[in-house]
Amino acid sequence: MLKNYKELKVWQKAYQLCLKIYKTTKSFPKEERYGLTSQIRRASVSVPSNIAEGYGRKTTREYIQALYIAYGSNCEIETQILLSGDLGFFKAEILEELLRDIGDIERMLKGLINSLEKKP
Repeated sequence: MLKNYKELKVWQKAYQLCLKIYKTTKSFPKEERYGLTSQIRRASVSVPSNIAEGYGRKTTREYIQALYIAYGSNCEIETQILLSGDLGFFKAEILEELLRDIGDIERMLKGLINSLEKKP
């Protein structure tokens, strides 16, 4: 049994992605500060935050709902990363790494949600 949400591999991966996004978006154009930069950062914070919030909820149903919110935010990040890549804000290797991390988090969230939904 896990002692807290920080032991969840999906939370760890989402937290690391959030840090990467903050570092890589520092180089975004200044005119994007209140646009894409802000939006992608908020979405990236949402994923580990909702995983943590769900873990702390009273019922499994509430936990699953928070994980679905995290999943939605992860999809939002993917869209924003793709857009940023098409706008030339990322180097190809960074874009590939971020998309790989997003895919890993998506699979991990799906697995966790599926396992919780099978619980009685």
